[in-house]
Amino acid sequence: MTKLYFSVGPDDQRVEYRDRKRWWWLLSVVYPLLPFTGIALHAATGHEIALGLPLLISYGLMPLLDLLIGEDQNNPPEAVVPQLEQERYYRWLTWLTVPLHLVALVGCAWWVGTHDLSWWAVLMLAYVAGTDSGLGINTGHELGHKNTAVEQWLARLVLAVPAYGHFTVEHGRGHHRSVSTPEDHASARMGESIYRFACRELPGGIRRAWSLEAERLAQQRRSVWSVHNTMLQSYAVTAVLQISLIIAFGWVMVPFLIVHNMVAWWQLTSANYVEHYGLLRERLPNGKYETPQPHHSWNTNHLVTNLALFHLQRHSDHHAYPLRRYQSLRHFEDLPQLPSGYFGMFPLSYVPALWFRVMDPRLLALPHVNGNLARVNIDPDPERRARLVTKYARGGEASGSLQA
Repeated sequence: MTKLYFSVGPDDQRVEYRDRKRWWWLLSVVYPLLPFTGIALHAATGHEIALGLPLLISYGLMPLLDLLIGEDQNNPPEAVVPQLEQERYYRWLTWLTVPLHLVALVGCAWWVGTHDLSWWAVLMLAYVAGTDSGLGINTGHELGHKNTAVEQWLARLVLAVPAYGHFTVEHGRGHHRSVSTPEDHASARMGESIYRFACRELPGGIRRAWSLEAERLAQQRRSVWSVHNTMLQSYAVTAVLQISLIIAFGWVMVPFLIVHNMVAWWQLTSANYVEHYGLLRERLPNGKYETPQPHHSWNTNHLVTNLALFHLQRHSDHHAYPLRRYQSLRHFEDLPQLPSGYFGMFPLSYVPALWFRVMDPRLLALPHVNGNLARVNIDPDPERRARLVTKYARGGEASGSLQA
């Protein structure tokens, strides 16, 4: 079930590595089919509440498995990473996942359109489908960072399922450049609830994506309203897909798709919120920010959810080396570590008081922060800043960074 990789290290010694997760990565492929577990249970029992089974699995079973199975800190030796990166098996898994997200949405829409469901059951299945398409944004994230034409197109196709076609532009050319700075709307600030963050992040991402794509096309002397606009290419697929579902299954698809799209977007917002909460890159004497380092992202090595998310949770290595493929992402010592995988952290973030109680002390205890609020990306609202200063500031250390 494993494969042996070997190479010669810098000291001319033979280096061997077995990827013991090689076949377990299939969990990332089959996980998009999770909505069908609820549909199958509804078909078997007739109870509409059964359609919510995928939510119980994602936000109940997965965090429990993360707790019981624990973390995986294994890293592939650098000497064999080129072999891992070249092996097509790993990229085929991401390619195969793309149509499965389409299958999941169409399957949920078909169930809604062909069964007499209560209004709340329709909305619940729409929510389930939306969380699934949120995983599709994760697949698009992995593909969108790669420089092959096939993977770039596959990213646009999978992002078309939840109508999030602007993501690769915004994420790669926007977020990665300004991550963990006050200027980045996709980096959450200390003291900022996820709900206030969403009001910044969602519209900010769309605006920045359009600005970046318009700039790129202008350099080529092309109009932003042309077929060369990668976002419009993805949105066109969205229009064909979602209009086809309305035609096929009727007007019930309108609220179904609205909820589906909003929930998928919310999933991405949830990920952005937990990935960089409060972390701040240092501003250099020339006015620019330091290069993103692993300690500018929250990391988690919880095995089960990493296997279901193509290693998204090894986010620290990803931001430091964004072209690395998921199978090669590394664990580093002394990084900002989340106490659970994303399926546990998302619900925690939805209760701001609990989130702040868990994460603020963890943020301030980081070695590079050491309790100094001047080293934190903090909420700029004067009242909230003052409250945080009163609660956490040490002497005059934070005075410069906390001025309105």
